[in-house]
Amino acid sequence: MTQTRSPRGGPRQTSRKLARAPGAGGGAARPRKPAAAKAGKPAAAKAGKPGAAKPAQRETAAPKGPGKAALPSPKLPPKRVQKDAATATLATGIQTLVVEPDEGEMRLDRFLSARFPQLAFTHIQRIIRTGQLRVDGKRMKPNERLAAGQSVRVPPLKLEEQRPRSTARDEGDAEFLRSITLYEDKDVLVLNKPAGLASQGGSGTTRHVDGLLEAMRDLKGEKPRLVHRLDKETAGCLVVAKSRFSASVLSKSFRSRATRKVYWAIVAGVPKTRQGRISTYIAKEMLPDGDSRMRVAKHGDEGAEHALTYYAVIEQSAQKLAWLSLKPVTGRTHQLRVHAASVGHPIIGDPKYFNVENWELPGGIQNRLHLLARRIVIPHPRTGRPIDVTAPLPPHMQQTFNLLGLDTDAYDPIVEAPEE
Repeated sequence: MTQTRSPRGGPRQTSRKLARAPGAGGGAARPRKPAAAKAGKPAAAKAGKPGAAKPAQRETAAPKGPGKAALPSPKLPPKRVQKDAATATLATGIQTLVVEPDEGEMRLDRFLSARFPQLAFTHIQRIIRTGQLRVDGKRMKPNERLAAGQSVRVPPLKLEEQRPRSTARDEGDAEFLRSITLYEDKDVLVLNKPAGLASQGGSGTTRHVDGLLEAMRDLKGEKPRLVHRLDKETAGCLVVAKSRFSASVLSKSFRSRATRKVYWAIVAGVPKTRQGRISTYIAKEMLPDGDSRMRVAKHGDEGAEHALTYYAVIEQSAQKLAWLSLKPVTGRTHQLRVHAASVGHPIIGDPKYFNVENWELPGGIQNRLHLLARRIVIPHPRTGRPIDVTAPLPPHMQQTFNLLGLDTDAYDPIVEAPEE
């Protein structure tokens, strides 16, 4: 593989100042005309400043559009109150949501998950796929991106009952999140997700990272958002945005491939080519038992997406096992697990894709997925400077490393892998 340059910072981001609400500044307010005489007109310019520009040129906080009169108070209701109101509408009938500027470029399913945390993610996926939900009058796929200003028509839905949250529960969840935090600032949180903990909820899944983040809602009711996901049994670095702004910028970093990810895995056998690339198309297939899995597909197959992974052998244990470093360029579902199996070296402990017949685990090694999101380097959403975070081995992989005599300080050639 060719040498690559050091991790790059993403595009510069500048902090966005919130528009100041009218009438919030110092000085006495000018006498106002009766509300009836001002209906439909923008709020007055800041008081106490002679020569202020016309309201139509200066005012940014006043509501726009026909039929939206100025609110008596310049302050918007708290986010929690807005969400409660949205919940009430959701339970009673159809509503139309407008995509805010800081929600632009969000996936449709994640937009709904952020607006309605009461809904199971699988339920959200279902109503989108069945065409009950429309964006500007058209159907969209769950992974398609929204644009600011678009209208999202939400059908009447039945909210799933949730266990009431208690102070003790929130404190316990918050303490657990602190215990697995690898990096945190006011915009970004990077967690060391344990193996066995799901990123998001699903059928029969009640405890997951997305649910735990409820304990981190701020005073405005805003909840941190997952920027990407890891499989339930995959441990390691999981990036969380602490605001809509951060979520939007971080998501763009993943899509533009400005984010560098390195995974470690223990696989069956030793690849003959010690460093290389795996380039295939991947598509979902349904199994007879109703479950689904990903498979290597051909270009042009329905739902097929291109997937590219670079890999390198760091060390090996005879010809039985190999320690691989993997660098996914694309981010397809189960990509690394499918790619490892496709070249004849599946990840040990993988219940879906391990396909070596008459193969037994060496004594003392646990039959659990040996895949770790070892390192992530992502541009900070405000400064563009790289956030570089490394996760430790989960207990079952640490046990395997000890049994095989593998040294975590060994040289990792995948660091020099190409970006494209």
